[in-house]
Amino acid sequence: MSDLPPLPPGAARVHLEGWGRHGAEAVELRGEDLAALAPLAAISRGLGRSYGDASLPPADHAVALRTTLADRLISFDPSTGELEAESGLSLWELNRLFLRRGWFTPVTPGTASVTLGGMVASDVHGKSHHCDGTFGAHVTALTLQVADGRVLRVSRQEHPELFAATIGGMGLTGHILTVRFRMRQIPSPWIRKHSERLPSLDRFLDRLLETAHEWPMTVGWVDCLAPGDQMGRGVLDCGRWATADEAPRRVPKLKPRITVPDLAPDWLVNKPLMRIFNWLYYWKHLPRTIDGVVHPETFFYPLDVIRMWNRMYGRTGGFTQYQCVLPSDGAKASAAGLLHLLRREGGACFLCVIKDCGPEGEGLLSFPLAGISLAIDLRVDHDTQRLVDRMNEYVIEKGGRIYLSKDSFTRPHHFRAMEPRLDRFLEIRRAWDPELKLRSALSKRLFGDPPRGVPVGPPG
Repeated sequence: MSDLPPLPPGAARVHLEGWGRHGAEAVELRGEDLAALAPLAAISRGLGRSYGDASLPPADHAVALRTTLADRLISFDPSTGELEAESGLSLWELNRLFLRRGWFTPVTPGTASVTLGGMVASDVHGKSHHCDGTFGAHVTALTLQVADGRVLRVSRQEHPELFAATIGGMGLTGHILTVRFRMRQIPSPWIRKHSERLPSLDRFLDRLLETAHEWPMTVGWVDCLAPGDQMGRGVLDCGRWATADEAPRRVPKLKPRITVPDLAPDWLVNKPLMRIFNWLYYWKHLPRTIDGVVHPETFFYPLDVIRMWNRMYGRTGGFTQYQCVLPSDGAKASAAGLLHLLRREGGACFLCVIKDCGPEGEGLLSFPLAGISLAIDLRVDHDTQRLVDRMNEYVIEKGGRIYLSKDSFTRPHHFRAMEPRLDRFLEIRRAWDPELKLRSALSKRLFGDPPRGVPVGPPG
């Protein structure tokens, strides 16, 4: 980091990590005026919840701009639900302010510990993707500082190609300064939940597809460590906002949090222990079906009550999450095939979450497409790269793709094979940033960004 430019007061040399605990030494800039700091940074970074290297700067210019001090609300129109805020505002704070007032984000990922800028950069999706699409579908405008220092308003009408490349563009088209989007009015701040315990993977996948026509929000957990034909048994959760008649009159209180200390041994998360955990999780759902009204945090963010839960994987290798989507045509067989492949290859999946996805969004690198999404947690060890290679080859064969916000191990040729939109994205990126000033460890790994100062060739 000796070639870094002079840094402003408040800059600090730190160890940054992705959520999977893969890290890098870097300089972090913090401040309320993002536009003043952005020219010094290679990439913007919010709360650091991307699992791999998407929000880590490259080693040849290891400067990241932390956005979380730029978290002001700019405007809100209750007649339309349109809200504008700075990119560092967290979803947790947004929910704290608006849920009790009868408003909620139109799309939420599985954690509230994410900033608005991160939601745009990853084009996050959630349990309602089959009905609501990604977050980007509800964004109406962005303020973006591009590589030459200009601050632009981008939307579907102004610089539409840059807007499409920024939605899901991993922060590589510009530093996102503000986000304007439509909030959703809700009948109550509580969730009406229906859940089912299902004895096999085949039955689980059947019900996942069936309930998508009945419920606006669906997600399921499956047990990939269960023996024999029980592999893939699981619990399917379906939900909708409770009506005023169904919901308690009180406002839901924030759930208490516990923090995992950074003391976990590397062996803590292991096959025998996770088999016991999965067995208990499956059988705690003793009735075959359960219906009731639940806290929104319980439904949307079950892991957020355990702060720093990623520390349970230890520090030596950490973990990765392999998330892919498999197209609707043959999705059930393809999803089952992927889990069986993982078992045949000796992979130990400690947690697997499955969702139903709707049509592809407008973001040029946006992840979902119509089909089934699987998110598979794996401990990182000497065999992880081989496992990811095998799964990527299978996903390519089935016409699917992986989620960049979770990726740590995909090879460039595999990503190119699964992403036909890549050349167009790279073309737009280089039109606005010909010197590739905006870059990340991910873009260097997957797109072959040359070292800083080396002339940039054509895309591809």
